[in-house]
Amino acid sequence: MTGGNSTTFSEAPPRVSEWARFWRVFFQRKIVIFGLAVLALLVICAIFAPWLAPHDPYRGEMRDALSQPCAKYPLGTDIQGRDTLSRLIYGARTVLVVGFITVGVAAVAGVVLGITAGYYGGIISMVIMRFMDALMGFPMMLLALLLAAVLGGGIQNVITALSVATIPGYARVIHGLTLSIKENDYILAQRAMGADDRRIMLSHILPNSLPPMIVLITLQLGSIILAEAGLSFLGIGIKPPGAAWGAMVSDGYGYLLTHPVLSFAPGFAIMLVVFAFNLLGDGLRDALDPRLRGLL
Repeated sequence: MTGGNSTTFSEAPPRVSEWARFWRVFFQRKIVIFGLAVLALLVICAIFAPWLAPHDPYRGEMRDALSQPCAKYPLGTDIQGRDTLSRLIYGARTVLVVGFITVGVAAVAGVVLGITAGYYGGIISMVIMRFMDALMGFPMMLLALLLAAVLGGGIQNVITALSVATIPGYARVIHGLTLSIKENDYILAQRAMGADDRRIMLSHILPNSLPPMIVLITLQLGSIILAEAGLSFLGIGIKPPGAAWGAMVSDGYGYLLTHPVLSFAPGFAIMLVVFAFNLLGDGLRDALDPRLRGLL
């Protein structure tokens, strides 16, 4: 106290670790934990399918065709006598392979195109982004359907079709982020210090663009899985006898009144996995939101 005036000092709040804040925000929603549990079950089924599947998913017994759920076949059998539960378990492999490879290819291509267009601007940006706009003129599912019909069925062609159809979304997001980030002072400082364009893009622009991209990738996984199921349902996706949930829904469609589990089981699996990826994306969005730093 000096001259009748009192001065109050307040301690600065303790610094919170970004990782600690991330995990606290991410796991504070119980529904996100449910989504993680579903995805963990999906991964376990995909990895240990040969040990978990009670029967051969590709070979059926015609004498057991269209069996109702029983002890031997917990989810019954299809028209060819193949065990529905075994094909459902093996279908998890198709889901993960198509989902992660498609998202990986599309994200890498979209990031390269988006950063290049946003950083250099001018004619390069105009050419790249107008091409992306042309692709975005088609709904993602319609464009994937068109490409899959041209390329034919098979897992490789499905991945190619879905990758091309989803590249524009990543390119647009990373393009907008690049336009914003490249105007920051630390980017101008790097240029003044003589850093080349590749170093600036890879060491500064890309890392600062990762949080929104991680959220987009996670949310896009659900859309990719749903699109693959739609293509397989229409008969231009995974070729027989490959186990694909969309194809299983299509095969059981004609027996909804007598054997509804043939369509309901894979349909419920698709719904559950897509829901889980959306929950994971929402949790990551909340945990990576910079506006929440210091609040949660």
